[in-house]
Amino acid sequence: MTDLPILTQRRIEAAFAKGVYDEMKAELGDAAAKRILSNAIVRLAKATAAEMAAQAPGGPSLDSFRAIQPRWTAEDALRSEVIRSTPTEFHFDVVKCRYSEMYRAMGLAELGAILSCNRDGAFCEGYDPKLKLERTQTLMEGASHCDFRYRYEQGG
Repeated sequence: MTDLPILTQRRIEAAFAKGVYDEMKAELGDAAAKRILSNAIVRLAKATAAEMAAQAPGGPSLDSFRAIQPRWTAEDALRSEVIRSTPTEFHFDVVKCRYSEMYRAMGLAELGAILSCNRDGAFCEGYDPKLKLERTQTLMEGASHCDFRYRYEQGG
């Protein structure tokens, strides 16, 4: 795992992914290229999450998940408003997203959701299967905010 702020890391990844995506699109068509890219991003998100979970003091939990949030917000990457934070829930709205702005500026608006938003639910699966995300809208898709609603299921 790298110590780069995630916004910087995503910028580097996006530039590379665009080149690979363009080649896949030329050879396989748009739908297949997006499907392959999406599958790869999901797999990477789960692997990264599992690595972070393994490094969490005391193992993965909602508290350890909250503690790693500054990695995503570094460089003023996200501005969010916490709605609820309890031992089993972490709800917040993202009202400004530099990830979305960056993808648009790079000419990757159509891939932004695949390259970024697509990771969020997959990250939960890799971090701890008890961590669940419900999100109904994103800034990337044109909404006024992203509504992140995390819940940590107790028990086995």
